Order: sequence, then C-alpha cells, then structure tokens
Amino acid sequence: MSDEAPKGEASKSAASKSAASKSGASESGTSDSGTSGNGRNETGTVRSRLWRGGKLIEEDFPFEDISDHIRDEGSLVWVDLCEPDHKRLLSLADELSLDPLAVEDAMSHGERPKVTRYATHQFLTSYGVKLVDAGEDDAALGRTRLVKQRVSAFVLPHGIVTVRGSNFDMDEVVQRWDDNSDLIQYGVGALVHGLLDVIVDGHFIAVQSLDDAIEQLEDDLFDDDLPNGALQRSTYSLRKQLVELRRAVLPMREVVNAILRHRSDIHAPAELNSWYDDLYDHTLRAAEWTESLRDMVSTIFETNLSLQDARLNTTMRKLTSWAAIIAVPTAVTGFFGQNVPYPGYQSEGGFVFSLIVMVGLGFGLYLGFRRRNWL
Repeated sequence: MSDEAPKGEASKSAASKSAASKSGASESGTSDSGTSGNGRNETGTVRSRLWRGGKLIEEDFPFEDISDHIRDEGSLVWVDLCEPDHKRLLSLADELSLDPLAVEDAMSHGERPKVTRYATHQFLTSYGVKLVDAGEDDAALGRTRLVKQRVSAFVLPHGIVTVRGSNFDMDEVVQRWDDNSDLIQYGVGALVHGLLDVIVDGHFIAVQSLDDAIEQLEDDLFDDDLPNGALQRSTYSLRKQLVELRRAVLPMREVVNAILRHRSDIHAPAELNSWYDDLYDHTLRAAEWTESLRDMVSTIFETNLSLQDARLNTTMRKLTSWAAIIAVPTAVTGFFGQNVPYPGYQSEGGFVFSLIVMVGLGFGLYLGFRRRNWL
C-alpha cells in the first residue's frame, strides 16, 4: 500500500547509531525502556526513537529524557507505551501537558475510533484487526475469530506517544517508518501516516479474508452433503465478525478525514498531501468493501432460508403425492367391501375388476405427479 523507499548511506549510519544507543541504554540500566523480540509486547514496556534532520539518532533512550527530547525544536520523537499503568501515564501526561480527558480515553475500554483536538496536541484512537483460527473444530467449518487491537496516539508538534495493548504489533509500524525513511524529514505527520497506513492495511487483509470466506459459503450453499446446521453457524459467525469489523473500519473515514482537514495542526507539509490522499482513498475502499460484504452475508442468509423452504415444499409434495396414490386402493377396497350385493359380488371377476381399478388409478396418479415434477 505504501511505496518502499531506497535506503542510502544515511540510513546505514542511522542504523549504526541506533545500535550504539541501544547498547548505551542497556548499560545505563533503563530496564523499562523496551526490550527486543517478544518482550516489546509485554505489559509495561516502553519503546522510543529519536530523529534529527530525518536521521535516526537514538533508540530506547531513558524514560526520564522523553520530555527533554520532545521539547527540542530540531527533534522528532516517538514513544510507545504497551499497556502502561495509570501512574506512569499520568506522570508522562504532566510532563508533556497532555489533556486529562485524553489520558482518560487512552486508558478506558470501548472507545470509538476518533480524533480529538486539544490546546497542545491531538488525540486519536483507532483499532487494528486480524483474523485468527477459532479452533480445530471451527476451522473445519471455515470459521475464524476477529481480534481487535486498540492503539491510541497523542500527537504533539515534535513527537508522538502511542498507547496500545500487547496484541497490537508495533514492529509493523516501525518497519513502515523504516521503509519510508525519506518521509521522516517531514516531521510528525510522517509518523502519523505510517501508523494509520499499517492499521488500514490490516483492515484490507481482514476484509479480504472475510470475502474469501463468504465466497466459500456461496459454494457450500448448494452443497446438499453439507449439514445445514454447519452452514448456519458459519453464516452467523461471519455476520458477527462483519459487525465487529464495521465498528473498526467505518469510523476510520472520519479519523483520516479529520487529520486531512487539520493537518496543519501536526505541521504536515505539502509533500505529504499525496500520501494522505492515498491513505484516505484506501480507507474509503475498505469501508465500501465492508458494506458490500455485509449485503452479501445478508443475501446468503436469506437465500439459505429460501432453499430450506424450497426443500421443504419438495418433501411435502412427495409426501402428498404418495398419500394420494395410497388413498386410491384404500378407497377401492372400501367400496368393494360393502356388505350388499353388486356386479361381481363374491366372484373372481369382481376381484380382478377392483384390482385393475386400483392399479390403473394409482399408475395414472403417479404419471400425473411425475409430469408436474412432484415425484
């Protein structure tokens, strides 16, 4: 979704400086400044980066230096807090003059994706999504489970502070910044773009996976060998996942649009306009795709009900036809079972005649029902 930028000698130099800064940070004993590997997603870990002039200068610097770096006019700072405790976030908020309402939104659950402007910063909340297997039994039915990954960001003039859960992989965002390292020179607008770009990419992957699952449902719809209960469970599961996905995808149009309208607040230069326009276009496409999938699932559900009604009608026609055929010999034997004399009474001719009537009428009814596709 984003173009990969070539890395020159400047990035190599930045990488070497980054390695040196990591070594220095570990020697200084900043155990809470983030770790490598899976430790970066552990509760309470802190990651950070410092750029100057578009070049990476330092990584995982001490937590106490955050406010000094972020107030430096020539610096660009990123700080990542993975499920921080309330006390630590409040301490950082006091240093950076973050609005208390924004801090409360960052810690609360169930917030809607949004962008809020405050006097000293912007605050945005969004959700990344991914699909995981729901289990071996459900996987056999083609069912998955949607996992939402919340991430919030305080956007300041010279830096960005992200607050996230441990299930959101921030390494993808960092890789996106590295792939487009030439954009870092444009300031905090480039960091915000990279973060939202990764989130919207995740939306596209989830929508594509659900689209494939819906296509499989359409194929299974006319498979008579598939248990009807399995198809219904899969349909309801997809419908539920789409509802959850819509809650994350649709508000992103407002989030990106608000940033576009007020990008001067984050000092985004004109060079980033095309990147944000492309991001907004992808956001609209993901939202429209999600809406179309919702209509497709509703259609599958209604079609399945119609097919069940059609199968039930076919069964009822067959039962009615056979009941009518069986009623003929019942009626004939009942007539000839009268206790009064009639032509052929107590003779072989009467038995033969009644047998011919039963077979003839029954066979006639059978042919009539066959012509009408009732049998």
